[in-house]
Order: sequence, then structure tokens, then C-alpha cells
Amino acid sequence: MRLCFEGAAGEVTGSRSIIEYRIGQKDRRFAVDWGMFQGGRDAHQKNFEPSSEHADTLECVILTHAHIDHSGLLPRLCAQGFHGPIYCTLATLDLLKVLLADSAHIQAFERERAERRQAKNQWRGDLPQPLYSLDDVTQCLAQCRPIAYHQRTPILEGVSLEFVDAGHILGSATAVIDVVHDGRSAHQPTKRIVFSGDLGTRNRPLMNDPDRVHQADVLVLESTYGNRLHRSLQSTEDELVEIVSRTLKQGGNVIMPAFAVGRTQEIIAILLNLVRQKRLPFLSIFVDSPMATAASEVTDRHLSLLDAQTQALAAWAKAHPQAARVHFTKDVNESKALNQIKGGAIILSASGMCEAGRILHHLFWNCPREQSAIVITGFQAAGTRGRLLVDGAKTLRLLGAEVTVKASVHTLGGLSAHADQADLLWWCQGFAEPPEKVFITHGEDTASENLSSVLVSELGWARPIRPKRGESFPC
Repeated sequence: MRLCFEGAAGEVTGSRSIIEYRIGQKDRRFAVDWGMFQGGRDAHQKNFEPSSEHADTLECVILTHAHIDHSGLLPRLCAQGFHGPIYCTLATLDLLKVLLADSAHIQAFERERAERRQAKNQWRGDLPQPLYSLDDVTQCLAQCRPIAYHQRTPILEGVSLEFVDAGHILGSATAVIDVVHDGRSAHQPTKRIVFSGDLGTRNRPLMNDPDRVHQADVLVLESTYGNRLHRSLQSTEDELVEIVSRTLKQGGNVIMPAFAVGRTQEIIAILLNLVRQKRLPFLSIFVDSPMATAASEVTDRHLSLLDAQTQALAAWAKAHPQAARVHFTKDVNESKALNQIKGGAIILSASGMCEAGRILHHLFWNCPREQSAIVITGFQAAGTRGRLLVDGAKTLRLLGAEVTVKASVHTLGGLSAHADQADLLWWCQGFAEPPEKVFITHGEDTASENLSSVLVSELGWARPIRPKRGESFPC
């Protein structure tokens, strides 16, 4: 049996691994995740690399969760000839319907915009080519086969799968895979391969703590924040109370760029809980993002997957409608109407890095107002408008105009959906015995190297392997 790393090896995005094994005289292959590469100069090239060989030989794909860097190339794989099942949780499937369709829409829009500019002689070079279409997304979704948590399921001859809750986003899973190895019959002992997927943090709003796994022969472990410790939730809430209270008192709005899936729903839960604790007064919360609205509807349908505190909070909010107002805008006209609100509103809108979407309009109208506050809720990549705000920009280019930034700008820490180093160590301590082989993936070099060293020094594990893209290893 061999484990091949096709992505998220020495980098954060493009999660994709292939397991090769043998039953009798037949070689078999299946994949775990098939994600899109994001960021970096060569991401576009890597996303367009042919997958026809994999499409012809892979028998199934196991998907840990819906984020695009784990799922985003599945429609392309299907379009190139992959017809096998895609195993995921039901909540992941529901989120895929939102995220993959949005990804296809964005690609089609970028192509159409380039064609319009080309017609006006304003475009140089080749036109952007979509990776896949909405029809490809529809075909991909038809191939998904949902599996509940803690339900061990045979998926191929000699292979069974169990999903356990990874606590990262709705439906996220750690994949516990048992594989008959070395060409033995299906009645012989198996080898257990565990893919952590993206692990969440403990004691975080919305999500349950990650389920720990107690036994593995081979572990593939994420390391996104393997060299960091997150700020505490308590200090994050304290800061948010201070920002919201001051801004509302001085007659301004609170503008919060927020990622549509996960982050928006988490912030709503935090704000409602602060109202329930009487740390904040009545709030008018507006969610102005079609994707965030769709993701929130999916979250409501899967309320039983959220932690007990969030379920209790949802029941309280339903019983106390006068405590806060959460309104999801229905169309562009409602979105534009928010720009007429001069004070008292909390507006959550995408994109999370202020690069596109309705958030640009809310920044345009509120950045020049010193009464308002801009609250950054997540990581902002270099070169984005969000990063410029974090770095103290005095002006910002918005909707074709240079806008003065007089609003206060705040970076709210402690809301990461990824486990930090302490949480990763806690999760690894769940194993009764150290895995025989450990591979550290899904992290930049400094993060994965730091986590590797800590696993050796604090848990006494053998030195983990930090694979590079294209490398394969016997297991």
C-alpha cells in the first residue's frame, strides 16, 4: 500500500491525497479530498493540470469537508471522466450545493467580464478559462453519497470508512479508513489510516469539540496553525462588547466583513449570546450576503450537529424575539437600503477580505464616518483591501473612488476555525499509542516544522514526515 500526496503538502491549499492498495491480483486507488489551490503565483497552473489519469483510475473520493481548498476541483474531476462515488457527510453535501455553485458562477462571471472588456479593446492576453461549469457541479453533486458520523461503511472491496466530527465547520469530518493491505484477503487484518481533515478549536461557539481518534497505524495531520496559539474567546468577546457599545452609543454602524460559511454564523451566535448575557443591548443585525444566507439556512437545517450551548441559544432566541433582530437581505434593493442607515446597525457582509461583493458598498458609505467601526473578523491576505485596512490605510479604493478612512478599524482575534498548536497536541494525545507513521500536511513550512518538533519533544513521537507535492510513501 502506498500513500501519494498531490496537494496541501508543503502548502496550505489544494488538499488531495491518493491511497493505492492491492486486493488479490488487482490494484485499487481512491482519493481523500480533491481541493482547489488558492493563492500563490502557480495556483492557476496547478488547478488546470490534467486529471484524466486520475479520473480513469480512481474508484471513489472521500471528502472531509466543503471548503473549496478541499472540494473545489471535484466538478472538474467529474467532468474529466470520474464516475465513482464521493463520500461525505450530509451537511457537507448541503454546503457543497452552495459553495461549488458559487465557485462556478464566479468563474463564468470572470469569463464574461473579460469578454466584455475584450470587445472594447480593454483586454490583453488570453481569456480566462473556467475550470468547470454549473452542469459539471450538478453532475458532481449527483455522485455524492452521504454517510452519517460514527457509521462505519464499506466503500470498496477491502476498505471501510468512518467519519467522526472534526469540529471545523458544519459537517467537517476526520476520516478513519481501514484498508486490507499487502494483497491479503478481505478476512486478514487491516491497516488504519486516519486523515485529520481540518480540525477545529475546543470551546468554540457553534461547533462541537473535535472527536479524538484512539488508534491509527498511519496519521495524516493538518498543521495550518501548528506554530501558533489563538487568542482566548473571553478576550475576543470583551473586545467586541467594547467596540459595539461605543459605536452604537456614538451613533455609528458596525461593519463586519465576514466569510459566508462558518464565520458569519459564528459571529451571529456570539452577538446573540452577549445579548442574552445582558452584556449588549438590543441589536439590529443585518446579514447582507446571498451565500451567507444560504449557508445559514443549511446551518438551521442541521442544528442537531452544533454544540449544546448553540442549540440552547437558538431556543432562547426563538423564545425572545424582542432581544435582537437578525435580518437576511433578500435582494439588491434591500442591500442598497442599508446604506441609508446612519447608525445602530451591525452589518455582516462578504467577501471576508473586502475584495468583492456587497461589503464594498458598506465600506464606501461607512469608512468616511468617524462614528462607525470596521471590524475585521478573519485573516487578511497581503494585497487585499482588508489587509490595507488592518495595516492602517488612510484611504481605500472603493467603487472607482478614493475613500477616506475615518472609521475606527479593529482586528478581532480568537475566531479561527482551525485548531492552534495546543488544540492539535490535545487531539494527538487521544491516541492510545503513537501511530507508526505520521505525515504532516496542510501547512506552511514554519508551521509544519514547528508542530513536528513539538510532537517529538512533548509527546515523544518519532519524527513525522513532511511530504512534498508529488511524493509517495509505502505504508
